[in-house]
Amino acid sequence: MKENKADKRRCVVVVREREGNTTSMVFRTETEANAWIKRQVDPATVIHADEAPSWNPLHARFDVRRIDHGAAHSWNGACTNQAESFFSRLRRAEQGHNDWISGLYLLRYAQEASWRENHRRRSNGWQVKRVAGNALASKPSVDFTGYWQCSA
Repeated sequence: MKENKADKRRCVVVVREREGNTTSMVFRTETEANAWIKRQVDPATVIHADEAPSWNPLHARFDVRRIDHGAAHSWNGACTNQAESFFSRLRRAEQGHNDWISGLYLLRYAQEASWRENHRRRSNGWQVKRVAGNALASKPSVDFTGYWQCSA
């Protein structure tokens, strides 16, 4: 099975605070995300994760509540609904306004989805002013300058 997997595959990992911020990052595997999670999350935090074995190392540092989605959506207070709602919005963005998400820019798309998630309760006017203000205050992007030019 592994020989059929493309090396370009990436996974998006999300850390969400209950009624707080959403932060996302892209990794080659979920296991690679453990070090990032340990840097991002306070040790006193309760982490909710699915049953994937890649999350097992988190038990050494955090109180981790696990849920088997095949058995239930929520069990004994454990659920990943916060993360699942983020991924639902990210998938919807791909089907809707993004049309297609390039692996090269996957982190940018995930960060945009996090920003939208964090500010979804703010007015559209506030969001437009914030995005426009940030864009006008920023220097040209090294990543996006000339992206439309072919390297023939």
